[in-house]
Amino acid sequence: MLVLCAGFLGSGRASPTKLAVPPGFVTTNGRIFELDGKPFNFVGANSYWLPLLTTPDDVETTFQGMQNQGVKVVRTWGFNAINGSELAGAIESGLTYYQIWNSSQWVLNDGPQGIQRLDNVISTAAKYDIRLIITFTNNWVGYGGSDLFLNWMIGANATHDMFFTNKDVIASYQAYAKTIVERYKESSTVFAWELMNEARCASDTLPSGPDCVPGSNTLNTWYKEQSNFVRSLDPHHMITTGGEGMFFWANPPIITSNDSSSTDFNFNGEAGEDFELDLHLPNIDFGVYHMYPQTWYPQLDFPGSNFSVEDWGLFWMQTHADNNKTTVYPTWTRADENLYCVLQRASPNDGLAIYQNQTSVVDIFTNAAKVMSERNR
Repeated sequence: MLVLCAGFLGSGRASPTKLAVPPGFVTTNGRIFELDGKPFNFVGANSYWLPLLTTPDDVETTFQGMQNQGVKVVRTWGFNAINGSELAGAIESGLTYYQIWNSSQWVLNDGPQGIQRLDNVISTAAKYDIRLIITFTNNWVGYGGSDLFLNWMIGANATHDMFFTNKDVIASYQAYAKTIVERYKESSTVFAWELMNEARCASDTLPSGPDCVPGSNTLNTWYKEQSNFVRSLDPHHMITTGGEGMFFWANPPIITSNDSSSTDFNFNGEAGEDFELDLHLPNIDFGVYHMYPQTWYPQLDFPGSNFSVEDWGLFWMQTHADNNKTTVYPTWTRADENLYCVLQRASPNDGLAIYQNQTSVVDIFTNAAKVMSERNR
């Protein structure tokens, strides 16, 4: 079982630089979300691939199905970048691409195979009364993430953490984020801006350097700088980190399996995140956390392990909130008031998908959506 679920945690305080929001915009009020003065509880979908769909019919069918299941919020990519050498193949295949890299700076594609597809996703989401979390870039190599900036701007000597510290790279990231924010900042369909998908000191293609280690606060400094920048462009929409929710604890939990024990990397600061510190940044409106229990901990549910998948998932949720999907998911959905998980249709099979024909699993989230909707009355 491979799972990506993410929960939302309100920061418990009002952002000092976010103004009262216009009608139709979702905002925070202490530890809850509100829409036009009423609680806004929801179940959602992590459909990062939506703008990559090549036909409006696929986008329409996807949102229609989500609405039927009670989905209210969808997280999706606001980026997809390619190298110039890939351009001919992209045009031939119909691939969505927003940025082209041929030199030390990207070029925006605002044509029908580019940002206009994100325009369509946003307008279709509005038609079905679904709001979007839009992510600006990726920690990982997939979809032309942060390492593409580093490959073109720094070159062979790059380490991944330079994405968070190099002034030229940061300026290039901000230029792209500004393009997206200014295009959609008047839209109430935008639920929130997400700074980066799963920021870590290292990526899957580049290692970390010595300046991004437990306690260095490299990611926290970057989150602060970028959330302040986005807030300067958009006083109304919420902003979140996009992180996995990893902690930096002096005494991290120990995972035991087959008579061997190890410090849990989700708690020892190894990845670079400090969830509790990040949540107190003035322009981070709510926290997010991801969990991939059987990817992170393949030893769970086997003899000698001191956690089961179900127990670890509950522990992870409870920590953030102060082998059978149909068994585990109901427990998890009851534990988290604002939950979104992978619900996929016309999408790549990345091993994390829940498809419509998996009715016993889909029913869990459909029923949870009904419960959330009742809480909004």
